[in-house]
Amino acid sequence: MEFFKNTNYDFLGKKWPFIIFSLLLSAAGLVSLALKGGPRLGIDFKGGALVTVHFVQRPPVDRVRAALSGKLPIDVQEIYGTQDDIIGTDVRDDNALQAATQSIIDGLTAAFGQKADGKFNINASGAEALADRLRTPLQTAGIPMSDLTLQDLANNIMQYRKDHSGVIANLDELSGVKGVTPKVLGVIKQETYPEPFAVVKKEVVGPKVGAELQRKAFLAVMYALAGMLAYIALRFEWIYGVAAVLAVFHDTIITIGLFSLFNMEITLTVVAALLTLVGYSMNDTIVVFDRIRENLKLLRREQLEPLINRSVNQTLSRTVLTSGLTFLTAFALFALGGQVLRGFSFALVVGIMVGTYSSVFVASPILIFWQDFLERRKHRSGGSPPPSAPPSAPKSAARTGRGAAKVGR
Repeated sequence: MEFFKNTNYDFLGKKWPFIIFSLLLSAAGLVSLALKGGPRLGIDFKGGALVTVHFVQRPPVDRVRAALSGKLPIDVQEIYGTQDDIIGTDVRDDNALQAATQSIIDGLTAAFGQKADGKFNINASGAEALADRLRTPLQTAGIPMSDLTLQDLANNIMQYRKDHSGVIANLDELSGVKGVTPKVLGVIKQETYPEPFAVVKKEVVGPKVGAELQRKAFLAVMYALAGMLAYIALRFEWIYGVAAVLAVFHDTIITIGLFSLFNMEITLTVVAALLTLVGYSMNDTIVVFDRIRENLKLLRREQLEPLINRSVNQTLSRTVLTSGLTFLTAFALFALGGQVLRGFSFALVVGIMVGTYSSVFVASPILIFWQDFLERRKHRSGGSPPPSAPPSAPKSAARTGRGAAKVGR
């Protein structure tokens, strides 16, 4: 399908406004990063506490955030396919974790909890606390139990809770637990109640782990760029590889700079989006470069700038279809995906827009600037290319027809 046929837009004639815009946007992002001491990192990278809460019926994540917003700085993420939320907060040690966990429980209880009426929350404590709570009521009800039997009963109930995602939704579920007779269940109902949520996991991500994740994330991006540079240098010519990698650097710097300007967190999902952006931008650039290489073989006497313009026009339909449809998908995630996907989708939306125009207005002009540099240096040395050889092809290509894909060797 082609939306555009036989177009002849002068893209490179308008390159300077885009180049200046890119320089200003990159500078603004770098200044913001410098003033803030780097990007705002998520708990994955800087360290902190992660508290996993399981709900019987998970409330909307915005209500969870609202319930905890006044307690402490938090980040709430839904785990899709489960009834769990991961609540992250900026604490560094076990004592602070206990206090933060209690603050989270208090906030969730106030927003979503049941009225306790002095009863024991069976979803909040361990077997020993449950046994202590039931000992006297069981004796009063005429159900004598030894300490060992009572402890086994409490352990069985806690094991049942653990096997059911850490939450007992209804006390009637316990009728099938070993040791829970109808009389025992009656005492349990009298003395306890099931809160509709429970903390099922607590962990602290230390600063060393965060630093290691930062290092690995940085290396992942660098290895991806190095591999692409090597491939393009072998497949085309080294200047093509340099141009493509500089364009990808341009896209990444602008994206991270916008995260800093909008005070958004860099998390592991954002790093995944950046790697996706690197591949997407590089693919778009290679499509344009491949058409340039084909046209260099067919139109050896044409000047490089109009030849690149022709190549961009010939790939315009493909660019609009792929970039447009991908952008619509990413924008839908950004608009409708909620807070959990906000960073990931924002990186994709920005990256697709910036990556599409950088293939035309950043990567392609680098080829022209390099060709002009070689021509000026050749002119200063007293040499000039023969009339039969276009500025975009080496002399040997004009005589033998080989090497037409190389720029200015």
